[in-house]
Amino acid sequence: MAAQFGRRLRRGATTTAVAAAAVAALSASQAPGAPLAEGGGDPAASGSASPGDSAATGNSPYYTDLPPLNTPNKPGSSVNLPVTGSAEAGIPASILAAYKKAEQDLAGTDAACRLPWQLLAAIGKVESGQARGGKVDANGTTFSPILGPALNGQGFALIKDTDGGAYDGDSTHDRAVGPMQFIPQTWATWGQDGNGDGRKDPNNIYDAALAAGRYLCAGTRDLAVAADLDRAVLSYNHSREYLRTVRSWFEFYKRGTHEVPDGTGVLPSGNTSGSGSGSSSDPSPSPSGTGGSGATPSPSPTPPKPGGSGSPSPTPTPPPEPSPTPTPSRTLGSLENAGTGPLAATAGEAFSERIKVRARNTLGSPLAKASVTFTITGDTDTRFSGGRSTVTLPTAADGTVTAPVLNAGEKTGAFKVTAVAGTNKPRVLTYTAAVAARQADTIARTDEKALTAAPGAEFADTVEVKATYKGIAVAGTAVTATMITGGETPAENDKGPHFKDADGNAVRTLTDLKTGADGVLKLPKIYADDTAGTFLLRLTTASGATLVVELKVEAPAVETPAAEAPAA
Repeated sequence: MAAQFGRRLRRGATTTAVAAAAVAALSASQAPGAPLAEGGGDPAASGSASPGDSAATGNSPYYTDLPPLNTPNKPGSSVNLPVTGSAEAGIPASILAAYKKAEQDLAGTDAACRLPWQLLAAIGKVESGQARGGKVDANGTTFSPILGPALNGQGFALIKDTDGGAYDGDSTHDRAVGPMQFIPQTWATWGQDGNGDGRKDPNNIYDAALAAGRYLCAGTRDLAVAADLDRAVLSYNHSREYLRTVRSWFEFYKRGTHEVPDGTGVLPSGNTSGSGSGSSSDPSPSPSGTGGSGATPSPSPTPPKPGGSGSPSPTPTPPPEPSPTPTPSRTLGSLENAGTGPLAATAGEAFSERIKVRARNTLGSPLAKASVTFTITGDTDTRFSGGRSTVTLPTAADGTVTAPVLNAGEKTGAFKVTAVAGTNKPRVLTYTAAVAARQADTIARTDEKALTAAPGAEFADTVEVKATYKGIAVAGTAVTATMITGGETPAENDKGPHFKDADGNAVRTLTDLKTGADGVLKLPKIYADDTAGTFLLRLTTASGATLVVELKVEAPAVETPAAEAPAA
């Protein structure tokens, strides 16, 4: 079993004392730039996607050392200080680079979260002492795995193996892994490739920092809001003492820090079995007098046997604290149309317009990370991209969100699309959309046979045409057929080829013709009168597609008998 960092403090009076010391230290160091949110201890209220009721770390041990009472610089000073100041303010170069890179990545993909890299630094300090003082290789991977204790229910949470030992080397129980101390089941969901090497390694600081950032930004959190930041930290490790400790380092780092060479960072000494993680496969003790309490680490006590004499009683799990009352800046006030135009499309095609809405808070300002659900209703087979009829998306930093593309089905007619935000008092917008039937843009013959007849006879071949829209057959297309004259202004011809009505009379215009299910129309028989010549038949659809067919009336050629050969 891997040796643990430092010492573990027993639950109960000791953790209470540490919590009290944390508060005192915060006050003395002028650290708390934002107060702890009341009732922020319920991870379920945060929208966290962490498995079950557990936290990212499995609530295994963590360092409880607090920052020194003298902050590295006064509030408002530069965070890019030279390599001077207190040792505790120094962060190993690779570790610091990973935190800042994660902040940049999140700013590009989830700007509404507003993740500060100092929060990652605070958690990294508490979880692993900045990867054991920066003991990482050139790629940011720890020289040896950082492993927490087995989460076997003996003084810790009970989490049976979920990864077959792939990450933590333990096929019986899970252990927290890496510089940010993810338990395997959480890493399986949130693991990232932060350094672009094609792997998601919890022992790589770039991968772990980016995963921690995405985990903290889960749901609708805005980490610039104190209540959201507190809920994010508590979702990482469900302990108010943990929150106070992380908060103290967060404020410490915000007041100034500097880069130190990898491997030279200060290693904390005090960690607790209260509810966190932070053990290591590196048994080296922290340097004496370089930070924290300076106490000499003592071996971790052997977990007491159930019912054994002198065994400490397990601390009961505290009841969930009530969620804080949302601030006006985070409370949904209204949902409005953000410039959506008319929603219309032809059957089988994508709508050119997309629904866009904007959420505002009760102060009238854009509200980021508000969940908006778009739903298609009515008798239609139109769907969003991906074949869905319902989709839920968060608003961006400007409060807007755009629904996926609507793809029209074959059913024509009107239907509705609703956009809904909020739960207690939902805000609803309703849009009307319509799908129109295809209208033929082309009408063409199905063959290229010459159409000829002798005077007074009927044409041997029938005219057959097909109506299409962008190459797709259009059923039920109305067609008008007219025998026309030539010239720039053609009119109905009064002589030449014609159709016949039911009484056998000559008819030179037919209406109420329609294509069949395959888009094909076969015209009635055409007859010739005694006038010879070349004539024109015009076919027109209601949508304006036109075809002109040439008809020839000519007497059949007369065969001349061959001359008799002269007598010999």
